[in-house]
Amino acid sequence: MPNMQSELTEQAKKLSISDRINLVEEIWDTIAEENQAFELSDSQKRELDRRLETARSNAGQGAAFGRTWEEIKAEFMKSR
Repeated sequence: MPNMQSELTEQAKKLSISDRINLVEEIWDTIAEENQAFELSDSQKRELDRRLETARSNAGQGAAFGRTWEEIKAEFMKSR
């Protein structure tokens, strides 16, 4: 199995960044579909509901509610 993993990894590295992200998302989706180990606790569900309600009630505020992707990316690039 390790040989197959390194072969797959090398093949994945040849993909564009966008394609690699799509591949990871597809793999993650298959894991989530097949595995029930991702069951959230009641407190986690309540917290997600709270955050969703906060986001919905502030939807009209746009970037003022949070940070834009450009701001987050700039901060990340500065920290490297």
